[in-house]
Amino acid sequence: MLQEKTRAHNYAKPYSEDDIGSTYLHRQYRTDLRQLSEKDYNKFVTLSTVRDWSQLSWKDVGKPYEVDASAKERQEWEAKNKRDMDPHTSWTLFNKSFHEWFIKDVPKEMGNSKHHFLKSLGTFKPSEVKQALGEVVQLQLWNYIHRVQDGIWDPRGKRALFEGLHLNSPRLLFLGAAEGYEAMQLGAMYPGAEIVMVDYDEYCKTTRFKEFPDSYPFLGENPRTGHPAVYYKDDLNIEYTVEDIRRLDFNKEFDIVLSVGLLEHFPDEYKHEVADWHRRFLKPGGYAIMTTPRNQIRSRLYYRIMADVMNHTYRELMTVEQMGYICTKTASIF
Repeated sequence: MLQEKTRAHNYAKPYSEDDIGSTYLHRQYRTDLRQLSEKDYNKFVTLSTVRDWSQLSWKDVGKPYEVDASAKERQEWEAKNKRDMDPHTSWTLFNKSFHEWFIKDVPKEMGNSKHHFLKSLGTFKPSEVKQALGEVVQLQLWNYIHRVQDGIWDPRGKRALFEGLHLNSPRLLFLGAAEGYEAMQLGAMYPGAEIVMVDYDEYCKTTRFKEFPDSYPFLGENPRTGHPAVYYKDDLNIEYTVEDIRRLDFNKEFDIVLSVGLLEHFPDEYKHEVADWHRRFLKPGGYAIMTTPRNQIRSRLYYRIMADVMNHTYRELMTVEQMGYICTKTASIF
């Protein structure tokens, strides 16, 4: 069993090939340079149970689970403006809310929240106690999901998903890029990649991407030796564009078109358009990669407890079969 360590970031690139195989816990996040064994790989990859996607229907796979718990910030905005929140506002609020959690000193915040909860008990005011308890629960959950389990960035899971693509120095387009984590992981795995990140919220470029830790290590490959190597954000060739995906003027010029957590934010009548965004810019024989949160009890619980952080927009949770059926169904439209 690997020993968990802590490590201070006292210089720009604190990890080297000597650290491969290790995981380090920091106050905001975890770094993970462990390689996948075959046993580990099988934990992250689930083979499809479907043999003929063309024969499926919604009746067979079931509809995705719609998350109905909305952020308080969204509820207050809609009550004040007497209309549904527009997508641009909802994404702006979500990105700011989510980023605030990524930069938290989690152990310190957990200590503060427990102190606040104990203090609230002395007020004998149920509303204050409930709010303080909610803060404790959210921080405990965030600590477990993000720092202990590393389930938000999920580097080992992402490497399992991305490995085995037959590409050399690929051109990569990341739609709805946010801080760009997955594209950077791909850039480490396929050295020489040209990465184009796109998001229509400028905050993603100026804050989420800009403040992503320069010292965070990505496990990839040395193209000269074929051995594992460590990469950092500034080792990668990245262009970040602030633009509405619908107005991009690229041609079919990318080897990979990627989105993470994008499809599930669109009701059924718009899903075919999201799928088309990937096809529109993809070279013949290229790879379209889409991920969504999984439809499972743990995910439902997470999005309910973290509603004020996560649920500013329409959101669904999907099974592999549901997502596969959506992609198959939308492909028949074009």
